[in-house]
Amino acid sequence: MHLTIPRGPITLDAELHLPYELDQTRPLPAVVLSTPGSSVKEQIGANYASRLAARGIAALVFDPAYQGQSGGEPRDLEDPYQRGEDISYAIDALTALPGIDPHRIGVLGICAGGGYAIHTARTDHRIKAVGAVDPGEIGASFRSFQADGPVAALDAMAEARLEEVRTGVLHRDNWLPDTMAEAEAAGITDVDLLQAIRYYRTERGINEHSTNRRLSRGDTLLLGYDAFHLVDQLMTQPLLLILAENLEGTGFDTAGERLWKLAPNPVERVIVPRARHYEMYDIPEYVDAAVDRLATFYADRL
Repeated sequence: MHLTIPRGPITLDAELHLPYELDQTRPLPAVVLSTPGSSVKEQIGANYASRLAARGIAALVFDPAYQGQSGGEPRDLEDPYQRGEDISYAIDALTALPGIDPHRIGVLGICAGGGYAIHTARTDHRIKAVGAVDPGEIGASFRSFQADGPVAALDAMAEARLEEVRTGVLHRDNWLPDTMAEAEAAGITDVDLLQAIRYYRTERGINEHSTNRRLSRGDTLLLGYDAFHLVDQLMTQPLLLILAENLEGTGFDTAGERLWKLAPNPVERVIVPRARHYEMYDIPEYVDAAVDRLATFYADRL
């Protein structure tokens, strides 16, 4: 079911996956999905949403503002605060549907979307249950990527933005190399990065609406972001944390550990045997294992 979600002056493009047609006499529990950075709703989100719907839970997946088929200028902006607001606008849309129970809404965040979901759940208590699959803390990740440290990076970004204002030309960076050939030429050997490229930039998962570009000026927002700030004080919802077994060195292992220690109401931490992070996007064995536990969790908690 296609939805166009009002979001201030723009709209979000969304798909609501349903187990059956909406029926006002038996309203459904629903889950809003918050997807990885650079992805669009037809990719990872659809893999999880369709499986949740098959288990009796309505699942809404959307393109973030400024990305995919959603509105907003400038394009390709990855603003973590706006990503959180997207979730709340998506909940607004769900609560207005007569076949959805407005008091039985959960959220599911995957990768960077996990951090966005956690950040939103702290203060949007319409969310009654939180599921997270390999949640990332994108601020910590971006700070760790800076060879000369985040402060030097911010200084350089300040100069770059001055240049953008002077020329009127906005700069964009690649999330990933555009092809496997580019990755090989760059000498990339990291197994997880190569898996990311194989998912996003080959027929396995590529989508025409995912540009693989990130507006550079938005990186200043990412560098100052902490997805888990005040979780211990504000996030009251039950948490199900699902982690791939092989996360060492990815940052998702440390993010998951930090979240688990901060969450006031952790329910269960599930490890998916043999899986690596990007295999949790679309490998049926691993996605099914995650969704089986998620569906039970939402059924119990919503």
